[in-house]
Amino acid sequence: MKQLSPITIVNGRIVTSDGIREGSLHMVDGKIAAQAEGDTVDAKGRLVVPGLVDLGVFAIDKPAFHFGGITRAALMPDQMPPLDLPSRVSYIAKSGKPDLWVHPLAAATRGLDGREIAEIALMQEAGAKGIATGRQWIADSGVMLRLLQYAAMLDLPVFCHAEDAALVGDAVATAGEYATRRGLPSAPCEAEAIAIARDLALAEMAAAQIHFRQVTTRRGLELVRRAKKDGLRVTAGVTPAHFMLSDLATAEFRTFARLSPPLRSEADRHAVREAIADGTIDVIASGHDPRGPEDKRLPFSDAEPGMAGAETLLAMALSLVRDEVIDLARAFELVSTNPARLLGVRAGSLVEGYEADVAVVDPDKPWIIQSSKMAATAGNTPFDGQPTQGRVTALWKGGVRVEI
Repeated sequence: MKQLSPITIVNGRIVTSDGIREGSLHMVDGKIAAQAEGDTVDAKGRLVVPGLVDLGVFAIDKPAFHFGGITRAALMPDQMPPLDLPSRVSYIAKSGKPDLWVHPLAAATRGLDGREIAEIALMQEAGAKGIATGRQWIADSGVMLRLLQYAAMLDLPVFCHAEDAALVGDAVATAGEYATRRGLPSAPCEAEAIAIARDLALAEMAAAQIHFRQVTTRRGLELVRRAKKDGLRVTAGVTPAHFMLSDLATAEFRTFARLSPPLRSEADRHAVREAIADGTIDVIASGHDPRGPEDKRLPFSDAEPGMAGAETLLAMALSLVRDEVIDLARAFELVSTNPARLLGVRAGSLVEGYEADVAVVDPDKPWIIQSSKMAATAGNTPFDGQPTQGRVTALWKGGVRVEI
């Protein structure tokens, strides 16, 4: 699928890393261009933004991704079978084309069992854009160090899950008043900080680039903040659930709020918002993990963790702008520019020569999130029934219009 003729979007408010400018955006041969003569699209004063780059999803739902303005997604290796062979990575890397780019993250270890390092160099050749430990933490420090050294040699980022497995065990909630009142198996929030502290030490030894996919506690964020000041190659992400919700959302045992990591305290939620504002957090991702009734219609302790997040990612990021936590330029840095940079792809910014992955967004368009009407394969959203604002009205992938 190639762009057949040049396109110019006029009357838009174009969001760049330097702020917002009014004017036109040109797309030629699938790239952002300085000028063009061809078809014209009137943005009618709406935002013109880079397509979202969703960093670390567990399933690909094209209709849901297109609804949310997502043009690229990094797929976690936790598949059936896992992405621990070059042939599987190669297949996944081609699976979304032509209207969605899927960037596979290679399994760090064979079978994601945390013991034997997988053939990462071959998977990089097959299209892997990073290495991921999957849903689990690698408990063996020797294995983790060798993995980070291998990744540094290949100049690939390592995407980590940050929870000490021995402390977490079978916990489904964060230790505290609410977990105790509800009788839920719980783990201390310090499990996150302990995992981050160890992995930062190993990453420093290996001179490796490390990304913590979700940092959700004040102590964990303080460690990342300090590591950045010390010059370590570290980045951090979070999903909207952890800056929008706290463990209060588990009050009615609703399994849509069963997540990994579990929802934290209100104090930690505010710490996450502060970290988004001050730059400690680099990425907001959807954590898209659709779970059907067979996984969610169970007692809270037995339900599988996960949320369908692709359709709500943009609206939740824009809520931070309305709350004056961040500005628009920073919002799209979090959901587009920084994820693309971590994956090493020339996308995520409206820069001449970059891929023409572009969305037109009405930031004020109201809608109600309804799990029963979501385009994803399952509607397990913790934001079910919540009024929100911000919808994509037009989307292009490589300069070609995508139906939404």
